[in-house]
Parts: sequence; C-alpha cells; structure tokens
Amino acid sequence: MSIEPATVLRESALRVTKQRLSVMAALALAPHSDADTVLQHVREDLGQVSTQGVYDVLNALTQRGILRRIQPAGSSARYELSGEGSHHHAVCRSCGAVHDLECVQTLCVDTAALGDQFVADETEVIVWGTCSNCLQSTNLKE
Repeated sequence: MSIEPATVLRESALRVTKQRLSVMAALALAPHSDADTVLQHVREDLGQVSTQGVYDVLNALTQRGILRRIQPAGSSARYELSGEGSHHHAVCRSCGAVHDLECVQTLCVDTAALGDQFVADETEVIVWGTCSNCLQSTNLKE
C-alpha cells in the first residue's frame, strides 16, 4: 500500500489502533491470507489479542473498502489490501494457493440488460486450475 496505513484509516473515518495497523501490515506481507493466518501474524506482532477482535478489524476494514475479501467457492475467505490495484485471481484446486492476475482486458457488464433494479459496482473473475508447484510435484510422482 503506497499510502501510509494510518492515513488510510483516518481518511476512512476509522481510529488508528495497533490492531488495525497490525492487520494491515500482516496483509501487506502476506496477501490472500485467511483470518487465522492474519490472527497468527497479529499475535506475533502484538502478543495476546482476541480472535473476535481480529475478525472485527477484518470486517471493519472490508466494509470501509480498505481490504478486499475474496472467497473462492469451497475455500475460507481470504483478504488483501484494496490498494493493490484492480486485478483478478487464479486459485489452485490442489493446494488452494491464490495468485493475482493482472487485468489485461476490461470485463464488460451490459448494465442495460440488468435493468433498473440492479447496478453493478464490481466484477470479480476467479480462474481455477493447478499451480506450477502442484503440477511439478504431480509430475515427480509419476
């Protein structure tokens, strides 16, 4: 995240707290982390913190658009900093690793076809497959 995390929190009308800063730092180091991984990083950073406290921070930061929540079908929710730019994701069916895919082409949604009852504000693409590490280990076993 190019902007100082404390500034991002203030601009989002959130108080700057050690837990919020620690969650943001954890996701800067390890994007696509699930809540348990974030909790582990925060506890290593701050010592004893409650599981619910970290979940509350994840929810608050997601609601304010500071974090992006990704939940591929059949997987636990993953989080990343929203300031990482517009991109989509590739998910390995074998190990669950999530990789960023840069947007090469803008995906179009025909909002006229959606009618007046729905306004699209985000498009998310998830590409499913097998990562190179899993492919390599499968080839080694054969």
